Amino acid sequence: MTTFNTDCVQCERLASFLGEVRSEYPDYFAKPVPAFGDRTARCCIVGLAPGMHGANASGRPFTGDHAGILLYRTLHKYGFATRPESLSADDDLQLLNCRITNAVKCLPPQNKPVASEINTCNNWLSAELDALPEDHVIIALGSIAHKAVIMGLGLKQSDYKFAHGAEHRLDRGTLIDSYHCSRYNTQTRRLTTDMFEAVFQRARELLG
Repeated sequence: MTTFNTDCVQCERLASFLGEVRSEYPDYFAKPVPAFGDRTARCCIVGLAPGMHGANASGRPFTGDHAGILLYRTLHKYGFATRPESLSADDDLQLLNCRITNAVKCLPPQNKPVASEINTCNNWLSAELDALPEDHVIIALGSIAHKAVIMGLGLKQSDYKFAHGAEHRLDRGTLIDSYHCSRYNTQTRRLTTDMFEAVFQRARELLG
């Protein structure tokens, strides 16, 4: 298995940007953000990339920004987390049979990674997906995460179309798509709490 490296600088644009961020915010994590949760978990959540004042600051996926509010509350409601809030990377929150990662591990400028960065980072994601146990459930938050998962599994993009709530049968598990729990999506109600919770309820059903 490819070992994740928080010192990775393979993407020149991202490495340069993180250097600028460290200068401006010396207390921020500002490195490639590792996955959070048990390596043997059967539920794997894949987001887009760390947010500037969220995971990039805290060093834990979806921790410190708006997107994490709905995510961790939902994880707790469906038995995937011991608490409904993720406050910092060193709090006592634990994930239960769940792991959270991102398609791109580094903060991208304007929260928009380019294709070459998604492709380069896919080696890490592919290794994480390969390590999942049998009968797993992957939840892709947004179309970029969905496409990154399909790429990481070595599958054909045209055979797996993104749509909120869509289920895709994989060789060893199931992929469920969801709109990303971003501030924009929740405030515009493109993604409602009920819509998001339905995805995790379905994941719980599949996991048994």
